[in-house]
Amino acid sequence: MSFSKDFLWGTSISAAQAEGGWNEGGRAPVQVDFADVGSASSSGRHLIYKKKDGSKGELTGAYAMFPHLPEGGEYASFDDVYYSNRKASDFYHHYKEDIALMAEMGFSTFNTTISWARIFPYGIQGGVNQEGVEFYRNVFKELRKYNIDPIITLYKYDEPIYFEQTYGGWSNRKMIDEFVKFARVCFIEYKDLVNKWITFNEINVLLLFRNLPHNQKIAQERYQELHHQLVASARTVKLAHQINPQNKVGCMMAGMCTYPLTPDPVDVMENYKYFQDIFCYATDTMIRGQYPSFAKRMWKEDEVEVIMTDQDLKDLKEGTVEFLGFSYYMSQCRTTHTDANMTKGNIFTGFENPYLQKSEWGWQIDPLGLKYYMHYIYDRYQIPLLIIENGLGATDQVEEDGSIHDSYRINYLREHISAMKEAVEEGVDLMGYTTWGGIDLVSASTGQIEKRYGLIYVDANDKGEGTYKRIKKDSFYWYKKVCESNGEDLE
Repeated sequence: MSFSKDFLWGTSISAAQAEGGWNEGGRAPVQVDFADVGSASSSGRHLIYKKKDGSKGELTGAYAMFPHLPEGGEYASFDDVYYSNRKASDFYHHYKEDIALMAEMGFSTFNTTISWARIFPYGIQGGVNQEGVEFYRNVFKELRKYNIDPIITLYKYDEPIYFEQTYGGWSNRKMIDEFVKFARVCFIEYKDLVNKWITFNEINVLLLFRNLPHNQKIAQERYQELHHQLVASARTVKLAHQINPQNKVGCMMAGMCTYPLTPDPVDVMENYKYFQDIFCYATDTMIRGQYPSFAKRMWKEDEVEVIMTDQDLKDLKEGTVEFLGFSYYMSQCRTTHTDANMTKGNIFTGFENPYLQKSEWGWQIDPLGLKYYMHYIYDRYQIPLLIIENGLGATDQVEEDGSIHDSYRINYLREHISAMKEAVEEGVDLMGYTTWGGIDLVSASTGQIEKRYGLIYVDANDKGEGTYKRIKKDSFYWYKKVCESNGEDLE
């Protein structure tokens, strides 16, 4: 059995990483608007803020992605810092051109996010920003014009700074009502344009950073923030079905495929425990409607007490999702042995697998791991899967004639789609596949646009210099064949 006739082919981007227009159309700033640009050799990027004494401060790593500013700190701009997310790929001004190029590739779907800061720049109290509502309406109309069925994510690493300044972010359960109100506006305004939704992107990554370094206060915050997001998601799922019974709502997880580095039973147990903690804790809750049995073990180990109400538990039970979206870029190993070599990843690190090659940014390439992972999670959950992110970040060279020969990207995608196809033929229910990302965009981990993922080149560098002209890469023409043949032509 090959891909079904209604299989969805397309690509994914996000508002924070591609849209730009950070201070246009009534949009308010989001946290990542204050992050700088890292590099392939650096440990990541920094969130830049003004210290109490007026000097420049930096948050790194996990603290840059999910920031709580130190006491007295303020979000501020510095002239000597380039903030790459503020313009990103400039999709805000190029969306018609970009969507036309997607249609040329034969896309049947497109995943992007709605920036909360465009709809409610200053929360419920500040009211709806109609200009932002109309922007997304125009985007979705443009997609429908080309018969592209959008899959829309409501939240992806782009909390408006208003909520951090007003409530302290997701640690405050008032954020639940704020998010549900935001979702309600989206479901009503786009009822005739969108019927496939994802509540939170990679919601499970919050726990990835719960003890880096080990800190009980941070762990308590992360668990509580995640609980509030899980409840917000559940209430949103119920609301989506009330507003439009045709709506399908899924979750989206960071796919973290890992293997035990050795046959040591301790490594095997360590690997499975990691899968439980980082993937299943949130996924079980969103699909099965309750926290898994091993949650008590996690809470005890991390010395936390998640505050929850009876209504929260009722909402979780009633607001389960209908499909499981996930990202997949690589695999890593887990071990308890201290002589192993660490390896890089998108937002998590592990240990090197000696049988795998690495990308330019040190990510281990493992197409067979995708097949394995699809079987592994489908066997557990038995609901349709959706691959939301899969792609290769690499440096691309524009030739003198304007061509871009990215055979490395084609090879990466070909091998992963082939593995994906085998999993489908072996019984995995997969509803669609969207590459990351259709156009070059800003990397979440490093802030670079020169770490290019796109099938479409954006003429811009890591300093924001360039024409932002769009250029078709060789992978553009290759993926067009894949989409038009429903995955049959991979040559």
